[in-house]
Amino acid sequence: MKLLSRSEEIVLLAVWRMQGNAYGVSIREQASRVTGHDWTFGAVYVPLDKLTRKGFVSKVSSEPSARRGGRSKCLYELTREGREALREIRRVQEALWEDIPDVAFDK
Repeated sequence: MKLLSRSEEIVLLAVWRMQGNAYGVSIREQASRVTGHDWTFGAVYVPLDKLTRKGFVSKVSSEPSARRGGRSKCLYELTREGREALREIRRVQEALWEDIPDVAFDK
């Protein structure tokens, strides 16, 4: 399996955390909150497009909303393949960090 990029991982985790309410703005807010950096919409939509093409997320339209002038939102949902990709990247990260003591960073 090809590993996720860091931005793909962050976006995929944001989609998973929002459980069916993940759309561009909410994903951007989640990524900004967690990383402490402002994310542009491009920084969200480029990985979302890649994740959609890889089959890690699916895209569905919400019901039209009067609040949005009768328009729908594009909602993103994690797929089985997306969950597997997250498991794999977590496994790799844990293996990389294994046996590295926290005191190594105190120097």
